[in-house]
Amino acid sequence: MEIESIRPFLPLGRKGFSLSKNQIMYVAFQNLSESSRIWVYQADRKLSEKELELAKSELKTFCEGWNVHGNGILTSFEILEDQVIVLAADESRSATSGCSIDSSVRALQKLENLLQINLTDRGKVAFKSASTIQVAPALGIKSKVQEGEIEADTWVINPLIQTKADLENLWIPASKSWLNKYFPN
Repeated sequence: MEIESIRPFLPLGRKGFSLSKNQIMYVAFQNLSESSRIWVYQADRKLSEKELELAKSELKTFCEGWNVHGNGILTSFEILEDQVIVLAADESRSATSGCSIDSSVRALQKLENLLQINLTDRGKVAFKSASTIQVAPALGIKSKVQEGEIEADTWVINPLIQTKADLENLWIPASKSWLNKYFPN
């Protein structure tokens, strides 16, 4: 990849720095270590093909320039089911810091604005109804359970996952999540 073709994401309020070829640390998601740290963001709706292309381009550009205090880190992303974005960083050589995590949130907020979607609001619950992912505010989730829209065996995103290896448990039954308190025992 030519360095001229890379448009690094520079955190707001920070001085830019030049990247050398060995600092570009974007890798294919499957090549990241299973112990890589992940952050999961669910969009409030499925993305169209055109939106997916734009999201992949923006996320790849961000990952190519994502760093910790000027040091490149192995990073990647995956978009699952056209609606769930997983950012990943291999922290085996350098742990992410508050500044680097803040820069990733800003990149997601930029994507929110470009696509007119909600990604970074953490006060929501994603669940599967038939083959569709639905997203609802966490504050009103009890009524979804009471109305039978979410049942004990409804798949919900597990908010406790932290590593790439944990992705095998991304979807769990509602009865195995914090929503269990709303089901009769």
